[in-house]
Amino acid sequence: MKRAILETAVNLAERLGHIFVTTVGADGLPHVAAAGRLGLDRDGRAEVTAWFCPATVENLQANPAVSLVVWDPETDTGYQLLGRNEQLLELAVMDGYIPGSDEQPSFPQVERKMVVRVETVLDFKHAPHSDLQM
Repeated sequence: MKRAILETAVNLAERLGHIFVTTVGADGLPHVAAAGRLGLDRDGRAEVTAWFCPATVENLQANPAVSLVVWDPETDTGYQLLGRNEQLLELAVMDGYIPGSDEQPSFPQVERKMVVRVETVLDFKHAPHSDLQM
């Protein structure tokens, strides 16, 4: 994998302030979530930090395949990083106490870092494009 392309995607994500994370559960249904931070570790693995919703975490436990999309709609420039989750680390935990929460749907209580071994980088844009690896 060309680190320069990954660094370009990370820089775009940093400028935009968000990325999209797609996972697929054991039932075969996809789930899309937003995350706030994309980085690279020293081995060139993508690191995504977010308060992931329970569906994302559950999907990753059943199926490590993941798609990370960074896209700037103003310039129609973007990247789709395809790979496999290698680790899901817990960074911070809320105390879980919210008065009246027994009647509310559950919200993310753990900030996590997903470590993804990127296998393929594709161009991502609204305009017609090829899905050939970059």
